[in-house]
Amino acid sequence: MLFYLSLLAALALLVMVGYRYRTTLPTRVKAFFPRLSHYTPLASFSDQARAGLSSPMFDIESVNIAEGDSRAGLDEQGTQEVLDIMRTQRVNFDQARLIRHNQILARNGIDPSGMPLDSKAVTRL
Repeated sequence: MLFYLSLLAALALLVMVGYRYRTTLPTRVKAFFPRLSHYTPLASFSDQARAGLSSPMFDIESVNIAEGDSRAGLDEQGTQEVLDIMRTQRVNFDQARLIRHNQILARNGIDPSGMPLDSKAVTRL
């Protein structure tokens, strides 16, 4: 009984210390894992264009950068998925975008042509 009570007290102390140092704790934990600090988010359109996320079919250089678009850039999760597809499957930017788009369609029950995979879906009257 005393053992469980001491475990509960130690856990409560750990929670209180974590709450107290919640602002500085993430930076201290990152110091223990230096391999995870190599990723820096691509925050602007120019950074994303330099990373290869632009093509003649999807031209962010002439549309967004030249016009001085003040937005933060493309979606971080989407850009990371496209970069991963480019790296693993060795395809260019446009092909990686198409692969990602087809994966999203498949997750939502839609085939690559745009038709729903549900047999009960009404596609014409």
